[in-house]
Amino acid sequence: MFLKPSKGQLKFWSGLNQPKKRQKEGFFIAEGIKVVQEILRSGKRAEYFLVREDKEEKLAGLLAAVKGSRLYLLSPGEWKHITQDKEAEGIAALMPRISVSLPAPCGFDDLRCLLLYQIGNPANLGAIFRTAHWFGITSIFISENSVDAAHPKAIRASMGSVFHLRIWENLSFPEILSILKERFVLIATTNRKGQKPHPLHEPSVVILGSESHGLPEEILSMARENWCIPHFGDAESLSLPQAAAIILYEWTQNR
Repeated sequence: MFLKPSKGQLKFWSGLNQPKKRQKEGFFIAEGIKVVQEILRSGKRAEYFLVREDKEEKLAGLLAAVKGSRLYLLSPGEWKHITQDKEAEGIAALMPRISVSLPAPCGFDDLRCLLLYQIGNPANLGAIFRTAHWFGITSIFISENSVDAAHPKAIRASMGSVFHLRIWENLSFPEILSILKERFVLIATTNRKGQKPHPLHEPSVVILGSESHGLPEEILSMARENWCIPHFGDAESLSLPQAAAIILYEWTQNR
């Protein structure tokens, strides 16, 4: 049932912790029980699965669900070279890159899309993926100079929601916004003055900026509306995932 990995395979898997290697090879490691469950639920195809030998009994139910796939059994010592988790759950999948190639789809059926500008924190990115999935946003555009969507921390923070999304990466936003503007209302977000987030009946896109720098004036000026979450206390700011959850909740209320 289980295959023994070669030294070359172990080296390849551990190398996928590096973004350049993931980009070059076109694969990444998706680790964790919930993440693997969401891969199976999404219908995405894993190349094969990796299992830590001392977790095999605990994972019996999940392993039954991947019956027919190639399974590699790793020792705890081998596992530590690929894991990103402090408390390893002992299962991971080798997955092909999750981003979709351009051209950008102007003939979308989507009424709502999410645009993420220069997001540098992988945990924030993964949390936004999870929030988008919750609110039914399935198409996400990510600008150049953002963290890799296949970063292990982004995959883990998404709790597998990333496998239910269509993702475009490394985009020039002025260029992509000029294309999307033909069909969608552009909504930029800011922590300065702006309208309260609200439902929209028209096809629309919301643009979120990084937690540290927000959106540049060039993008704010292209939007039809700028949204700002009202605040009543004296906290300096919300975290980006918190702000994203509030905005997406208000935006999707007319579904």
